Formats: sequence, C-alpha cells, structure tokens
Amino acid sequence: MEEMKKIPVSIYGEMTPNPAVLKFVANKRLIEQDMVEFKNIEEAQPSPLAVKLFHFPFVKEVFISGNYVAITKYDIVEWEDVTMEVREMLREFLANGNEVLSASYSAQAEYSTEAGTPENSSSVAHPDEKDPAEWEEIEKKIASLLDEYVKPAVASDGGNIKFLKYEDGAVKVLLQGACSGCPSSTMTLKQGIQNLLQEMLPGQIRTVEAVNG
Repeated sequence: MEEMKKIPVSIYGEMTPNPAVLKFVANKRLIEQDMVEFKNIEEAQPSPLAVKLFHFPFVKEVFISGNYVAITKYDIVEWEDVTMEVREMLREFLANGNEVLSASYSAQAEYSTEAGTPENSSSVAHPDEKDPAEWEEIEKKIASLLDEYVKPAVASDGGNIKFLKYEDGAVKVLLQGACSGCPSSTMTLKQGIQNLLQEMLPGQIRTVEAVNG
C-alpha cells in the first residue's frame, strides 16, 4: 500500500473570554459529533489527540468541537510561551492523518444519538442532567431557545452550553470549554440567558443557575 500522503493543515490560535483557555482552529473539521470534553488523561482515552495534548504538563482540560480544540491550561505557564509548540503539535498530528476520536467511540456516540439518548458530550454525564426523552414542553422550548440564540455565540468563543433541567421556575445549565471556570464570563452569560428566557417565556422563568463542567 502506498504511504498515506500528508494533508495540508493550518492551525491558528484564537483568544477566548477566558484567559486560561486558548482556541486552536484548524482548516478542516475534526469531529462529526457536536463536541467532546475531557477533564483528564483517563477520560481522554477515546481521543488519541486529547491523550497527546494531556502529555503537556500545563494542559488541564481539552474541549473539541467542529474545527477547533479549546485547551484549558494550568497557571504554571503563559500562553505566549507555549502556543507555538501546541500549534505545531496539532498541525503535525492532523497532517499525518491521525484519528482525533477513535472509530469505536464515534460509532457509539452516533448510535446513542440515533437511539434518542443524550449526545455524549463528555465521558461522564452530569448528575443533574434530565433525559431529553422525559422533557416536558417547557423544557423542550428552553433547550430550543438555548440552541438557537446562545450556543452559536458561546461556540464562537470556544465553549458550549448544555441544558440540564427545569424545576419550579429554575433553569440549570452546564457551561463547558472556555465558558467553564471563568467567573466574569459565567456571571455575564448567566444573566444574558436569564434575560433571554424571561423575555421569551414570560412568567415561567424565575432564575438561571449556571454550573461549570
């Protein structure tokens, strides 16, 4: 068999509202799923790319979605000191045609989505997450509003928002990627979501609680 030719790949770094998170954007789609998130190297086993990233001692979390990887770092380094090294590692990894997610993991996630179970956005489900199959009408409306008005904005900043549950006028959402762990952006995002939902669903939303993934 002929040796697989290297695919031309370009990667650039992009700042996010969270100073601990840098977004590395590729000129190609990385995964077919909506997103995946890994908190440590043990969780990252389904992703050869994430495992390789966790070998950098400063990498705290890895979030992959569409055509980018958002990396959360520990405070032991500054991004300006390590960005080139990470960018080159990602470029070489992708140019060599390596798997971002294992085929078995991708197939399992696709099966879960087709079966109507929650999309596997990380290796561990959040304990407060309600099964979409059991959503009431109000919960379907909330999830739809988040998907339409909030998700695209947070995705452009290297993050994700996930509806968890609604109870007695209180909405709980999960913040992931760059949205997670940044106090200022968490408060701004929480207030923005609360204002949106209260306007679109008058009298039905009392408060929004945003928890970090």
